[in-house]
Amino acid sequence: MRRASVQGTRLGIEAIQDGVVELAGGEYRAVLEVSGTARPFEDDARLEGLLAGFAAFLNGLSYPVQILVRASPVDLTRYIAALEERGRHLPDGQLADLAHDHALFVQGLARQRTLLERRFYVIVPTESTPRTSWLARFQPVHAAATEEPRRDAARRQLTFRCDDVARQLGRCGLAVRRLADLELAQLYLACWSPERARAQRFRQQLDDYTTLAVRAARASEPAG
Repeated sequence: MRRASVQGTRLGIEAIQDGVVELAGGEYRAVLEVSGTARPFEDDARLEGLLAGFAAFLNGLSYPVQILVRASPVDLTRYIAALEERGRHLPDGQLADLAHDHALFVQGLARQRTLLERRFYVIVPTESTPRTSWLARFQPVHAAATEEPRRDAARRQLTFRCDDVARQLGRCGLAVRRLADLELAQLYLACWSPERARAQRFRQQLDDYTTLAVRAARASEPAG
C-alpha cells in the first residue's frame, strides 16, 4: 500500500487589504454586493426604463467585469434562537406565544424544504500592469519601492471604478455596497469550499490568519 501525497492548493491570493484583493501576477480586484430595493416598481414603463438603464450601463463599460450569482442554503439557527429569546422577554403572554409559534413554523418549513438565499456580486478589476521582473526580486529594496506605488495606483483606480459602478447601478434602482476585507475573505472561502465556509467564519483581523489554503485529504491506493 502506498499513500497519496498531501498537497496544498493555493487560491492565488497574495493579499487582501483596504477592500482590495491582490492576485498573483499583479492583478487587483474589488467586489461589490448588489441588491434590489424594497420599493416595488410602479408600472411597466418604469421597469422598462430601469432595464434600459442597466443595458446602457453594460454597453458603456470600458473594461470587463464579472457578475457572480451565488445561491446558498439559509442558516436559520440564529434567527430561530433570536425569536425564542425575544419571546421569553416579552411582557405580553400572547405575543410570546406568537413568537414561539412562529419559531416552530420556521423550523418546520426548514425541515420540509431547502431555503436558499441569492446574493449578487460585481467583481471590478484594474488595468493589467506588469509586475516587477524576476531579477528585481533579488533586490528587495528596489522591489518594495516599485511595488507600493503600483498598489496605490490600483487602489485609486478601483475606488474610482467602484464609485462609478455604484452610481450607474443606483440609477437602475439597485443598492450597491463594497465588501470589506473580512467579507472578501469569506466570499473567496465560500466559493472555494462551501462546506468549510458554513462551519468556519472569519471573526478576527486577516493578519491573524497565516494562510488561505485547502489541503487534500489523505487517501490510500493499491500499489501498481
